[in-house]
Amino acid sequence: MARNKIPANAITPIDENIRKIGFLIIFSSLLCYFELYSLVIMTDNNTNLINRNMLGLTTPIVLVGLMGAGKTTIGRRLANELGLDFVDSDNEIVEAAECSIADIFELYGEPIFRDLEKRVILRLLDKEPIILATGGGAFMNAEVRQAIKSKAISIWLKADIEVLLERVGRRNNRPLLEQGDKREILSKLLEERSPIYAEADFAVNSGSGGHDAIVGEILRHLKSRTKL
Repeated sequence: MARNKIPANAITPIDENIRKIGFLIIFSSLLCYFELYSLVIMTDNNTNLINRNMLGLTTPIVLVGLMGAGKTTIGRRLANELGLDFVDSDNEIVEAAECSIADIFELYGEPIFRDLEKRVILRLLDKEPIILATGGGAFMNAEVRQAIKSKAISIWLKADIEVLLERVGRRNNRPLLEQGDKREILSKLLEERSPIYAEADFAVNSGSGGHDAIVGEILRHLKSRTKL
C-alpha cells in the first residue's frame, strides 16, 4: 500500500514554536555567558587597579640580580598580579639592535653592549609604572643604579649558586658563561655583585618556594613600604 510522502518543507505550527523556543534558549545562554565573561574580566581589572592603588605605585618596579635568579619568570607573574606591563631589558636591547645579545658580545664586545643596555634602561625608567627585568650586570653601572634609585622601586632577587647553576644550565644563551667553567664564573659574579645588589630597596629569596609564594612576598614588601 502506497504511503503519502510529507513534503520536506511542511512544518507544523508546533514544530515552528519548538524551533523558536530552542533558538531563544541558545541565544539567552550565549548572552548570559558573554555577560558573565565580561564581569570576570572587569573584576580582574578592577582588582589589579585596587592592588596598584593600595600600593601607591606611581613608578616602575625594577628587578635586579644574577642570571638565573628568576627575574623574567617572577616579573611576568608580578606584572599579571598588578595589571602592569612587563618589560625585559634584554629583549628591548635585541629589538633596538636588531641583533641577539650573543652576537652583540661577539661582534662588538661587552663595553658596547653595556652602553646600549644603559641607554635602553634609562629610557624605560621614564615610562609609566611597569615591571622591568634587567640583565645581571645592569645594576653594576653607577649611572643606571642611581637612575633606578631615584625613579623606581628596586628588588634584588637572590638565589644560591646551586639554584643559579641549575637554571642557567637549561639554556645556552649566556655569553659571559661561555668564557670558562660556569660554576667558577657564577661564583665570582655572585661574590663581586652581591654587595651592589644589596643596595636595592629590598631583597627576596627566589631560590626556594613556588613562584606564587615569591610574588606574594614581594607584594608584602611593597605594602609595607606604603605604610612608612
